[in-house]
Amino acid sequence: MDDAAPAIASATAPAEAAARGLTQAEAEERLERFGANEPVTERLSSPLLQFIHFCTNPLVLILLGAAAVSGVLGETTDAIIIAAIVTMSIALNFFQAYRSEQAVRRLREQVAPSATVMRDGKWIEVSRREVVPDDVIHLAAGDLVPADARLLSSQDLHIQQAALTGESMPAEKFVPAHASDRAIDATRPDLVFLGTSVVSGTATALVTATGPRTAFGDIAARLAETAPETEFGRGTRQFGILIMKTVVFLVLFILMMNLAMHRNAMESLLFAVALAVGLTPEFLPMITTVTLSMGALRMARSKVIVKHLDAIENFGSIEVLCSDKTGTITSGEMQLERALDAFGNEYPRCHLLGCLNAYFETGIKSPLDAAILKRPVAEIAQFSKTDEIPFDFERRRVSIVASKPGTNLLITKGAPEEIIAISTSLEVEGIIRPMGEAERARCAEVFRRLSREGLRVLGVAFRELDRAAGLRHEDEREMTMAGFLTFVDPARDDVAAAIAALRADGVTVKILTGDNELVTRHVCERVGIDCEKIYLGSDLLHMSDAALQHVAEEADVFARVSPRQKNRIIRALMDRGKVVGFLGDGINDAPSLHSADVGISVAGAVDVARDAADIILMENHLNVLHAGIIEGRRAFGNVFKYILMGTSSNFGNMFSMAAAALFLPFLPMLPTQILLNNFLYDLAQVTIPSDNVDAAYIRAPQRWNIRVIRDFMLLIGPLSSIFDFITFAVLLYIFRSSEPFFHTGWFVESLATQTLVLFVIRTAGRPWTNRPSIPLAVTTIAIALIGLALPYSPFAKELGFVPLPVSFFAFLFVAVATYMMLVEVVKARVIRSFLQAS
Repeated sequence: MDDAAPAIASATAPAEAAARGLTQAEAEERLERFGANEPVTERLSSPLLQFIHFCTNPLVLILLGAAAVSGVLGETTDAIIIAAIVTMSIALNFFQAYRSEQAVRRLREQVAPSATVMRDGKWIEVSRREVVPDDVIHLAAGDLVPADARLLSSQDLHIQQAALTGESMPAEKFVPAHASDRAIDATRPDLVFLGTSVVSGTATALVTATGPRTAFGDIAARLAETAPETEFGRGTRQFGILIMKTVVFLVLFILMMNLAMHRNAMESLLFAVALAVGLTPEFLPMITTVTLSMGALRMARSKVIVKHLDAIENFGSIEVLCSDKTGTITSGEMQLERALDAFGNEYPRCHLLGCLNAYFETGIKSPLDAAILKRPVAEIAQFSKTDEIPFDFERRRVSIVASKPGTNLLITKGAPEEIIAISTSLEVEGIIRPMGEAERARCAEVFRRLSREGLRVLGVAFRELDRAAGLRHEDEREMTMAGFLTFVDPARDDVAAAIAALRADGVTVKILTGDNELVTRHVCERVGIDCEKIYLGSDLLHMSDAALQHVAEEADVFARVSPRQKNRIIRALMDRGKVVGFLGDGINDAPSLHSADVGISVAGAVDVARDAADIILMENHLNVLHAGIIEGRRAFGNVFKYILMGTSSNFGNMFSMAAAALFLPFLPMLPTQILLNNFLYDLAQVTIPSDNVDAAYIRAPQRWNIRVIRDFMLLIGPLSSIFDFITFAVLLYIFRSSEPFFHTGWFVESLATQTLVLFVIRTAGRPWTNRPSIPLAVTTIAIALIGLALPYSPFAKELGFVPLPVSFFAFLFVAVATYMMLVEVVKARVIRSFLQAS
């Protein structure tokens, strides 16, 4: 944090200048000088650099090198064709990926963190990136601190700075009476830092450092860690290893055999490399990016914003959704129902005391405070606030001193258990009486009865003070209990149906709430969540990790849990192999949002929660979340579909070429023809992201299964090779084909079977039960027709093609139809069993 010192020292704006903030012109000048306020600079590669990145693929470099060698050796036509095909593949990949990246970036800008700054003497909202040194910022409960800053003024300010210090408790921040000579670190009471969050209170502050020069930026730069591998990333890595092993074996085998047969070394190398390209689904990054970005755009139309593309597939893989109760299961809009005394009788004075407390409180304004203040009391005007102890998560209560001539009234409201515990007397029917054990038990029973009715309950207590200020925590004792304020937060009308729909689609909803178990049970029973076993935070205190894993999987409801315990439950579920999503919108939900496989927040959440989330719901409804999960499964289905089709068809053709090269007196297909065949086949699949997906992919979470890909490749590949060998026999013994005729006939047959079988493999059911999208149908048929037309085109001679007789096309029709019917039968062994197992 020493790096922050120069920035703090340089922020020497006079007090009067700080009071009015910067002008817009000054802010723009500082933004140009200091750069965007990002702790770790986002690496935005230019289009040229992205294009070069695609060119650095090892196979691409080998092909371009082979083209160069061909040109040097005088094989100009081969060199031009190889280079052209490779360049077109790179260009298509680059165009689709770049366009997708731009679309996703626009979506991310919709949920970028913001800050309130003073510009030209007015408070305005700007993107956090635009905050600059010497800006004056306003902070309130729930805000992320947008930069390192020195306090100018504060009121009951508490900052959660665990990201810097590791301390779980919020730190109180204030402007000291005298200039501080303490070290420039998180212990200074007048400094706040980027990456921390406001738990309670308000403040204005002068920005001293932004971006990498902040304390948080320094830590991020030195200790940046790679994000944990996602389920999607793990699957693609394992798939890449499978393909690499197959390619290396096949290329080395073919190269050695051709050299052993004393064939042209250069031509053999080109043939082996072309086989490697043919087997490698080089369009996978582009297909994946486009599929996920199209999913992100569709999700945006469904009011779901995706911050990270990979999160879409993980979203679709969610098996367990952990959520708070309030605002998700319930409406989140509390209504004050009744004001009762300690024994449960109607008591308006309890409402007056609660109203005074809520009106003068300056810390965290809860929905309960808003509900109280919707029914204001006229007597408030007689009082003024003279002191306060803000709410904190340990005491679970807030106290204020409300004064009027002759009276200093300490009023405390909070969790009923805490209020009962600090009270030594109670007020019933206007009479104050001592609180003995019998009365204490009766108060507790009233609280439990109200909770069983599904009500949220606050306790209210008071006592007279002999002073108006200097309030201390020790003053919260020997209180007189005034009674209870009860609130109702009704369950949303659509929640029960949404939870049932999620359950039907393989997603278990678990409730993790800090609320008491009685209210939680009442609400969960109303919406169809299993409440047979409810575990409390106290139950988890001494529970081992192994025991918690079992409990977390078994139970669906956890009450009275702290933010740290929520995080522990989520990690326990993940350790059991579950893909876990967490839905949260509060200050203390950030750790759990970061830990879960998919962190989900809402547009109205506090900045710290939105910043930690992967997915943002523009509406806080489970139906919106459900729609997003389905979209994630649709994206997975299309990516998986491409892999199954590409690997199986390519493996079959490459195996056929490898086998044919051993007994034919010539290469079964020229290297340029192999590359062209592979390029056209990949081009036919570019529109897969637009395709319709089987209901079977959507009804349950799906995961990568490398065994399924391998089995499918080893089943469909040899089946494809059988038809290739039949084609070889027909070409050699029926048509008595020459070398160019053989190359042409097999090129046409190979491309036709590869592309048209797509209509069969793309669905686990019968092809006619799930029609392809129009773009996919058009591109697939168009590529097949191009393959048929190439032997008659002006480019035929340069490509090594010759015209084919009509009788060959009769054979081709029978071969393609038979092949598609056999694949339809065989695919059921793999795809349907995979989907049923999921």
